[in-house]
Amino acid sequence: MSAILSADDLNDFISPGVACIKPVETLPAAVPPTDEAALEHEVILEGQGPSSTTNTNAPTQISLTDCLACSGCVTSAEAVLVSLQSHSELLSVLDGAPGLRIRYDESGEASVEGLENPDSKLFVASVSPQTRANLAAVIGPGTSEADAGRKIAQLLMGEGGLKAGGRWNNAFTWVVDTNTAREACLLLGAEEVLGESGAAKPILTSSCPGWVCYAEKTHPHVLPHMSRVKSPQALMGTLLKTTLSRKLGIPPDRIWHLAVMPCFDKKLEASREELTDAVWGGEGKPGRGVRDVDCVITSKEILMLAEPRGLDFFGLSKAPTPTSLQIPFPDPAVHRFLFPSRRIRQSDTAAGTSGGNLYFTLQYVAAQHPGSNIETIRGRNVDVVEYTVKSATGEPIFRAARYYGFRNIQNLVRRLKPARPSRMPGGKAVGTTKRPIGKSTGMEYAYVEVMACPGGCTNGGGQIKVDDPVVVERKGSEAKPGPLEQKQWLAEVDEAYFSADEAGAERGEDLDETGEEFGSGVLGGISSPHIHDTLAHWANITGIDIDRLTKTSFREVVSDVGKNKPSDTERVVQLAGKIGGGW
Repeated sequence: MSAILSADDLNDFISPGVACIKPVETLPAAVPPTDEAALEHEVILEGQGPSSTTNTNAPTQISLTDCLACSGCVTSAEAVLVSLQSHSELLSVLDGAPGLRIRYDESGEASVEGLENPDSKLFVASVSPQTRANLAAVIGPGTSEADAGRKIAQLLMGEGGLKAGGRWNNAFTWVVDTNTAREACLLLGAEEVLGESGAAKPILTSSCPGWVCYAEKTHPHVLPHMSRVKSPQALMGTLLKTTLSRKLGIPPDRIWHLAVMPCFDKKLEASREELTDAVWGGEGKPGRGVRDVDCVITSKEILMLAEPRGLDFFGLSKAPTPTSLQIPFPDPAVHRFLFPSRRIRQSDTAAGTSGGNLYFTLQYVAAQHPGSNIETIRGRNVDVVEYTVKSATGEPIFRAARYYGFRNIQNLVRRLKPARPSRMPGGKAVGTTKRPIGKSTGMEYAYVEVMACPGGCTNGGGQIKVDDPVVVERKGSEAKPGPLEQKQWLAEVDEAYFSADEAGAERGEDLDETGEEFGSGVLGGISSPHIHDTLAHWANITGIDIDRLTKTSFREVVSDVGKNKPSDTERVVQLAGKIGGGW
């Protein structure tokens, strides 16, 4: 799922008669056995079902959530259903009904207009820095990540963007930067590593959904090691849905959240049952509630979004959104968090382009030990790097690593695989492997940053590549780009990713909302007191425990593909057991 996928690219669609592992949770009907009984777990396309009417089982309905719980027919099933989260779906929702509107009275109280139409929604979007960097590279030299971000905002909420067309002239009320949620995730992740989080060491990052799906389906033994902190996309979705629903007094299903991301796998993350209002608004357990992120589109789909409306994305203004369209967020403290007056830094280039989880944690550890320094050791390839924090006397304090790309990830998970008990009485465990330790000190890793894409998130599957027609056309190159050109292209994207630092420094945008430089408690431009105060305020206004708001969970995916199907009697016993029957 880390490659670019679209319905047009697929040649292995599920055809009628291919068994699906989704169980049909009903007791078997008492009908005479027929050949058609074998179809009770089958996917039947409309108009192509069995002609006989003796089969009483309804066709199985498959959703994207079901496919996430399957390690069998994932290639086509996930890809086809992921296409339901697309630019076409976004335009369809925008044209579904007039959007909800926010109005403020003289006292500053917010009210919502348009609730009488049950199909109307409040539209809000969040945009990743990797997407902005990718589009900045496409736009051309001299374009910063911030410039591309302003073009995206003009498309989503400006007068000359989506608002200029469509049935209802709908647009997004707010477009926010996921970097604000990233700062909270970095701080929470570092505290998780050094605190008593309950996760087994080494703690593995979980912000890459491609890696998470891979672990859940093929290596469940690593799940106890996974960081419980939500990704920036997920945390932002929870923040927007909970705050807006509480402050505006509207249900979360009236709030429609779009995320613009560099990766198709983010569509899978948005469909997880762990990231719905069933967790934060119900009993705290995963379920099929209202998703925190309703739709994910990628950098490539931003251009595809503009085309049906006859818009030229590259012709949109780089100017900030007019003040007249900047509606205050209904909570002032959350507004200051989402729309800080300072520029959000992308950190040092050593942090990489995947958010900087590992880099911030290393800085966080070093800050706890004055005089310490960070040593770097290159691994077997550029996507494997080891880090050691050493004290002033040269003693190793903390050890971590970075593993990007599935080939390198496989080496990591093998080292985490537990030993199998011996079948011989008194025998030693077999299959014991070496723990993931550093080469220089022999100290076990405490933290590992894992990403599915080689090179990190700026190389995500949803990014515009050097051989895409739009890039070839704008560069005016007639020769087909090769690996060297792709490498140079990624360097341009990475350069744009860090361009925000230079742009912000030139304009002096390194101040907090009071106009003063951040004081104590600041690390890498991130103010720990500000983050903690905001999180505490968030929990207070929603009445939800902060762990339920910021943490998530993972589960092993068990497939019965290729296994013998249970008999009707066995299924009755299983179902009875689920409902507490005494069988």
